[in-house]
Amino acid sequence: MTSPAEPVRQAVWSRPAKGTRGPAPAHSRDEIVAAAIAMADADGIGAVSMRAVATALGTGAGSLYRYLSSRDDLLDLMADRVAGELRPYPDAAGDWLDAMLRIARRQLELYRRHPWLVDILPRPTAPGPQSLAWFDHCLGILRPVPAGPAAKFEAIAMMIGVVSLFARSESAGPPAGFDGIDMAAFPNLVAALTAPPVPSAPRDLFEATVRSVLRGLLSDAG
Repeated sequence: MTSPAEPVRQAVWSRPAKGTRGPAPAHSRDEIVAAAIAMADADGIGAVSMRAVATALGTGAGSLYRYLSSRDDLLDLMADRVAGELRPYPDAAGDWLDAMLRIARRQLELYRRHPWLVDILPRPTAPGPQSLAWFDHCLGILRPVPAGPAAKFEAIAMMIGVVSLFARSESAGPPAGFDGIDMAAFPNLVAALTAPPVPSAPRDLFEATVRSVLRGLLSDAG
């Protein structure tokens, strides 16, 4: 929460794409964002700074402030730019739950292409036009559901959280082992890990989780 002494950051969407003072700009805002995304895809979001992006474009860091007021602006633009890759949106016809699952799978694919995205989405920021268009499409899918707007907003937010959790789990790799730990102190865990596997049909855990979350939040909501 912003304290009274802290100025509220104006959303980058409400400001012009470049400053009006100084020499003619050598690069567009789109070029800056594209360079930053390429850098994040290659080396992670930690590699993205105003200075690093300026160097990649062959200019000085100060020149980027003619287009952006801060790194936060750059991160906002990056997140919204890649959200545009969710287009064209999956078919919304048929059962709403099937349609939302298709949306969730498309979003998971996006996070796999841009693993850094899960690290910047929790930031408090104003959504951009591409993000709003995606959210609007989700609400269109949920229009037949007899639930109130608040329940639908919560369901979409929870779906985003589930997708982010799966994406983060994939990027983290397998868990570390228990070397050096006396497992005798954890008998229930040992029993679970050493129990023989129970034969069962293959299960898509991602689909099961998304369906359960959405159905649970919206089936009985009014």
